[in-house]
Amino acid sequence: MNYQKLDAPLSMALKDVENTEEHSLQVFIHTKPVSNAETTALENLGVSGVTNGKEVFTATLSPSAISQLSDLPWVEHVKLSQTLHLANQHYGMKRVSLL
Repeated sequence: MNYQKLDAPLSMALKDVENTEEHSLQVFIHTKPVSNAETTALENLGVSGVTNGKEVFTATLSPSAISQLSDLPWVEHVKLSQTLHLANQHYGMKRVSLL
């Protein structure tokens, strides 16, 4: 695995995964523009919606697949997708009146 291509949160998350074959990590994959052969390689690792010329992909992958991706020369880096929260979530539900 090429840890230089992984962001810190992903590196930490990889240490906590018990089953290296389970597709449990949501990631962003940044590549150089992909060709047909590279498209096939991404699809074989579990990335869907791959099209030629695209450079950023999202996927839920296993640590094993992430390891294989990080070793590919045309993959620039892989980042863990962060959980997003609503800005006012901790304030509870607000009522909105429509006139």
